[in-house]
Amino acid sequence: MTPDLMEAGAERVARHAHHIDQALQTESGGRAAGYGRHATGEVDVTHGRILYLEDVSVSFDGFKAINKLSLDIAPGELRCIIGPNGAGKTTMMDIITGKTRPDEGTVFFGSTIDLLRHKEAEIAQLGIGRKFQKPTVFEHLTVFENLELALKTDKGVKASMMFRLDSAQADRLAEVLHTIHLEDSVLRLAGNLSHGQKQWLEIGMLLMQDPKLLLLDEPVAGMTDEETARTAELFLSLKGKHSLMVVEHDMSFIRTISEIVTVLCDGAVLAQGTLDEVQADERVIEVYLGR
Repeated sequence: MTPDLMEAGAERVARHAHHIDQALQTESGGRAAGYGRHATGEVDVTHGRILYLEDVSVSFDGFKAINKLSLDIAPGELRCIIGPNGAGKTTMMDIITGKTRPDEGTVFFGSTIDLLRHKEAEIAQLGIGRKFQKPTVFEHLTVFENLELALKTDKGVKASMMFRLDSAQADRLAEVLHTIHLEDSVLRLAGNLSHGQKQWLEIGMLLMQDPKLLLLDEPVAGMTDEETARTAELFLSLKGKHSLMVVEHDMSFIRTISEIVTVLCDGAVLAQGTLDEVQADERVIEVYLGR
């Protein structure tokens, strides 16, 4: 973030904070209405799947990190991915987001978008957002500024200096603030937030991009019990409006939010079903307990 953009963002806080305050006080609060403005039409989900991987493999220096992996996710689904360290969970997300190219296989976003033909930035623009384990926010900017900068706007210096938040954007920002439980922290510096609040803020920044699919890597790691519970509420509120793929080791959290759990091992799907079903699977028990 350049100094001129940071200065411009600070000036915009004073100029536009009243728009947020007004939006928060409206009947909709910018909350439910905002989801109706999501871009539609780019992703064809008529076949009932928003993400589809088939026979995907990738090797690094002879080690097969992903081995004939096949997986699919329905629109609006909240899918939990578990597995031991080295199972291929992060590599799978790298492939979906274009960071890693597989040696073979098929990866489709909806029925028509071949993700292997697109670069990382293009995939993000298509509507796939990714959150890494460690929160990445602009700590010297306010919560408001972080969300404002995440809006889909021209990011050029001149455009940023001249930017004015309109009422629809203020509604959207207010909606996201409510969703991520940071309405009371809108003018706080991001660096002064708790670890959990920073995680929520980064999720909010992704939501400002109107993603259709969210990839979330260990989102509750390091959170307090209260923050973990509120994060579960957040994810359940997003379910149906977005598709979510959640990679996590916290089984209590998984139990709270999951319907379908996919277990990865050695770069392939080992088991799939409800959490109770996969925990009772002898193959899963062997992988986790080594017996």
